[in-house]
Amino acid sequence: MPTLLSLGHGYSARALAARLLPRGWRVIGTTRDASKPWQPGVERLIWPAPIPDGVTHLLASAAPDAAGDPFLATHAEALAALPLHWAGYLSTTGVYGDHGGGWVDEDTPPAPTTRRGEQRLLAERQWQARMPVHIFRLAGIYGPGRGPFEKVKDGTARRIIKPGQVFSRIHVEDIAQVLDASIHAPAPGIFNVCDDDPAPPQDVIAEAARLLGLPIPPAIPFDEAEMSPMARSFYAESKRVRNDRMKALGVRLRFPDYRAGLADLLASASVSAKQSMPPTDNSAPT
Repeated sequence: MPTLLSLGHGYSARALAARLLPRGWRVIGTTRDASKPWQPGVERLIWPAPIPDGVTHLLASAAPDAAGDPFLATHAEALAALPLHWAGYLSTTGVYGDHGGGWVDEDTPPAPTTRRGEQRLLAERQWQARMPVHIFRLAGIYGPGRGPFEKVKDGTARRIIKPGQVFSRIHVEDIAQVLDASIHAPAPGIFNVCDDDPAPPQDVIAEAARLLGLPIPPAIPFDEAEMSPMARSFYAESKRVRNDRMKALGVRLRFPDYRAGLADLLASASVSAKQSMPPTDNSAPT
């Protein structure tokens, strides 16, 4: 039985597991919190723990710290000894740093400008030193539960304008299909994972408002916007990310731009809301 060990079973890993479980895979996910809600069908492994028997595939996605990857810090030898068919590490396009809105690809030398980017790059190199690994540098992730609609609805969304600022993005379902394609055609290396349309963040908010039929939030100049240090750090880097190597895996994006992704999120949320509604008097069984 193919068995995936998901180190740090988070948002993207759950999307991959949803594809693998119906095909008969065993998926084991780690967590440090025994009380958190858990994905049906995935075996919960409370961390730290010994590496389970039978692991054939490995996905690591937990956030690193100043020392690098937390799993390698304690289990490097055991992980390196696994007879793996495939290993993947989820990193970030933040390792490229700031390029003033210019294009980057996998051959662009990393030059992170944030602590998060520096830590991810350190973790990448630690994994590469241990085993043949597929490094997936993810752009900004969105998907169910991670979209701008709620903020637009409640009036807290802001269109912060910084001239020349662009971000690349990726829908979580497209992350899952990229990982799935790589598992079935292993070729260790580095892969950017993003859609085809880098865009200014204010355009995404405006599109969400348009889809909801609500007024577009007013524009706020970046220099006048009140933001947390974390939020402001995202605006410190601007780049467009190429995804040609990702597409060479045979991937055809379900959501090639944020417009397609947002429209699907809204439609899916509408369907889910209707399915959860109690029956009306006219439809109740007699």
